[in-house]
Amino acid sequence: MNSWRMLPGEAWRAMVVNPLRTGLTVLGIVIGVAAVVLMLAVGEGARLTVSQSIASMGSDLFIVLSGASTSGGLRYGSGTSPTLTLGDSAALARLPTVKSVAPVSSSTAQLAYGAANWSTVVYGTTPEYLEVRDWGLESGQSFTAVDQRRAARVVLLGQTVARNLFGGEEPVGRTIRIKNQPFQVVGLVEAKGQSLDGRDQDDSAFIPVSTAHSKLFGNPFPGTVRFIMVRARSAAEMGEAEEDITQLLRTRHRIAEKAENDFTVRNLSAAAQTAAATARVLSLMLGAIASISLLVGGIGIMNIMLVSVTERTREIGIRMAIGARRRDILRQFLLEAIGVCTLGGLVGVVLGVGGAWLLAQLAGMDAVVSGAAVALAFLFSAATGVFFGYYPARKAARMRPVEALRYE
Repeated sequence: MNSWRMLPGEAWRAMVVNPLRTGLTVLGIVIGVAAVVLMLAVGEGARLTVSQSIASMGSDLFIVLSGASTSGGLRYGSGTSPTLTLGDSAALARLPTVKSVAPVSSSTAQLAYGAANWSTVVYGTTPEYLEVRDWGLESGQSFTAVDQRRAARVVLLGQTVARNLFGGEEPVGRTIRIKNQPFQVVGLVEAKGQSLDGRDQDDSAFIPVSTAHSKLFGNPFPGTVRFIMVRARSAAEMGEAEEDITQLLRTRHRIAEKAENDFTVRNLSAAAQTAAATARVLSLMLGAIASISLLVGGIGIMNIMLVSVTERTREIGIRMAIGARRRDILRQFLLEAIGVCTLGGLVGVVLGVGGAWLLAQLAGMDAVVSGAAVALAFLFSAATGVFFGYYPARKAARMRPVEALRYE
């Protein structure tokens, strides 16, 4: 029992006898652990960013785009041919698997208030848009069906637009100018953040679609819209809702049985799930790549410990000659390896957390350090000491005292 109590002290003395060797060995573990903590923090930050974008986008969503157009032999993408109408939107809203629908037309416009001005995307839509997007109001109210019928000059502002036009002032009730036309601000929507494609969703303004067509943007194809946003009643009904949407629009557009659709239905929830899965894979890959440096550090520990065993052969022989048992020698060298890795793990965790904070401050990246990641990196470093320290320790413990004492 006494010999077991003395082992930590002996292991520590062996480590400080050669501080340069110990320091270089610790450095390998420090780099490995710091890399693991930092990479896992970056991966977790990416995953949370995607999760927030999915939450802000709204769940159970479809976007129905107009068809593709062809000009001069060139075929352009979805949304370039005006095939969707306000009537299509109203018909989709009556489907049993659909909860809410909002037609959308959009264009970039210059907004001004006093001496301040800001260019943003103005969406012409209906009052149901906020319900479809699960988007709340911070102040004021949304425009109404009456505003839609009257083509009223009213507008909802996103947070980024309001901040650039009004600073810290309350925008509700003020009158701004959109393309030199007066619009009354009736509401301020809540912050949404970035979308999955990196676009600032708060850099936007919303007006009645009737106002957009008749008073602001015009519409060379009356009654048509750029796209329609559809929210299903539940996630379980997404597949059925997509089939209902497709069948209804094919019927309304009189598309022949084998002809291609003149519209595109995109399942945004499926895209969001794909993005989330990609973020998880990215996090695992970053952690795996960082673990390689920790593996290299472990190999370094094995090499150093083997050299140490060779150099201390006579010491091992003397200890065994005066009564030290094989397991005492094994434990001592294992403790030395674990001590080096534990010290390196502690320093590496501190550097990894500091690096994640610095990365977030300087590069503006989301880096989230979780307790699980820190614990995993630290335990992995200790396990590295046991795994890579066992063979040198076992080699030392299996020496014969007589041969060890003869070693020069």
